[in-house]
Amino acid sequence: MELRQLEYFVAVAEERNFTRAAERVRISQSGVSAQIRQLERELGAELFDRSARTVTLTVAGKAALEPARAALAAARAVGQAVGEVTDLIRGRVTVGMVSGCTVTPLFDALAMFRGAHPGVELSLLEDRSDRLAEAVRAGTLDLALIGAAAAVPEGLDALTLIDERLCVAVPAGHPLARRRRVTLRDACSHPLVCMPPGTGLRAVFDDACAAQGVRPPIALEASAPDAIADLAARGLGVAVLSDSMARHYGDRLTALPLDDITTPALLALVWRSTHNPAVRELLRHCRRAFTGGADGPRA
Repeated sequence: MELRQLEYFVAVAEERNFTRAAERVRISQSGVSAQIRQLERELGAELFDRSARTVTLTVAGKAALEPARAALAAARAVGQAVGEVTDLIRGRVTVGMVSGCTVTPLFDALAMFRGAHPGVELSLLEDRSDRLAEAVRAGTLDLALIGAAAAVPEGLDALTLIDERLCVAVPAGHPLARRRRVTLRDACSHPLVCMPPGTGLRAVFDDACAAQGVRPPIALEASAPDAIADLAARGLGVAVLSDSMARHYGDRLTALPLDDITTPALLALVWRSTHNPAVRELLRHCRRAFTGGADGPRA
């Protein structure tokens, strides 16, 4: 039995798909399948039910999953322990980022971290904020940049980076552009362009609509602020953005705060544990990149 076999087994168990697992561990699907077949022969039991489109664990597979995870964690701990006493950090850090969010300081932090610790393998993936938070809780992500409504998800440590209100943005000539004050109901009298469900900004907006009994006429959805602004600038709908996002497009859109939505939209770094020295170091670089501080992570 080899550690790589356990790594492939855990990857297939979590992805529930051999193709996605192969992409995750960066070898061919046939290689993953062959190694797991060999592991099954050594254990004398099938670990997966392959009869359906989605791969599921057998009873034996369920029994093996947590010990396999523990064995991989123990192997990583050996390398980390040696690295700490030799001042060399090794291992892997997996970072999540909310889809459509191009935040330069995060990329700066990743570059600084890579330069300081070339022995650490970095992975970056995009997803919805709610899924990223769950992945951090489950331990499949070490750190994530997420959007949230009013407060970060419970049970996670966090560094709040942006805390601001929602607004709408419209092109010149739009009826709302002449208004001094815009309410949620005013905005919802026009087609809207919003971020999709699962993002922090959308959660704030949906909660406000529910509280006021408003059914928003969402015409279009896009994950990237640039796309939302482009659609609004072409007259396809009223853009729903955060204050700083809307100001960024001031050359073509007029930003109007939504007076009756006071709940802030947050952008935050979240993590569950800093037992991994590589995660501690990455958080230190993130804090420096975002705030200019050199201290370690704190909520």
